[in-house]
Amino acid sequence: MMTILRRALRRIRRKSTAPDPPSPPLQTRSTYSEPGNQWYAPAMAGPLSFLSDVGGAEPVTLALNVLDVLSSDAYLEFVRNFYKAGLANIGPGWAYADINTVLLGLARRLRVENYLEIGVRRGRSMAMVASQVPDCRIVGFDIWMENYAGMENPGPSLVREELARVGYAGSVEFIDGDSKDTVPAYFAAHPNEYFDLITVDGDHSTEGARRDLQNVMPRIKIGGALVFDDISHQLHPTLSAVWKSVVEDDSRFSSYSFAEVGFGVGFAIRRR
Repeated sequence: MMTILRRALRRIRRKSTAPDPPSPPLQTRSTYSEPGNQWYAPAMAGPLSFLSDVGGAEPVTLALNVLDVLSSDAYLEFVRNFYKAGLANIGPGWAYADINTVLLGLARRLRVENYLEIGVRRGRSMAMVASQVPDCRIVGFDIWMENYAGMENPGPSLVREELARVGYAGSVEFIDGDSKDTVPAYFAAHPNEYFDLITVDGDHSTEGARRDLQNVMPRIKIGGALVFDDISHQLHPTLSAVWKSVVEDDSRFSSYSFAEVGFGVGFAIRRR
């Protein structure tokens, strides 16, 4: 019994002396640091500071301009027509947001330098970011499922063409495979890499979405942003609960969600 107790105490001592994980770097546009005199946490802004950037008539108009230059399919045409109808019928006071407007607004305000995306498909979300920060570095993960959602899904070659259409001139890397394997492997190979902005729009199963969020959240810079799509999608009713339990309830993040109409979107700012 005494031997077992000594071993347990040694394990506790080893754990207590283990070094703390390194602190994430600061997102330069949304944090303030004053070494030796830091009274507040470095993050200067939460989601409410970005609401006018990510939702409403102006962000919708900017997103529509991007969609106008991208290659078309049935869903893109619907979204374009939906945007036009909302702007025409409801006008400047239209309170609407989706993944396009949120990514465009956050990329513009944060002046994103490093962007990661899970679930690239045809590259529309990626194009929203690239349209605002054409020199940013991008890493995208996808399994390139053929005929995803009943529409053509050609893969990275098309996405590169889409990025070129919005004037992108930065470095983009595509990683093929299941994100439950490829994302952890990528971070294991890049232990010091953090991102200003991350989108999770891949596996829509409850556990798959939860896993993707948990895998990327530690790699967001303080003051950086996380975006999660489809929180009110009728075909994926569990995603709102995943967003709440994984992100809203995490004290490291301040979050906001829009679920009034459309498929819904959530975004969060890392505060510590």
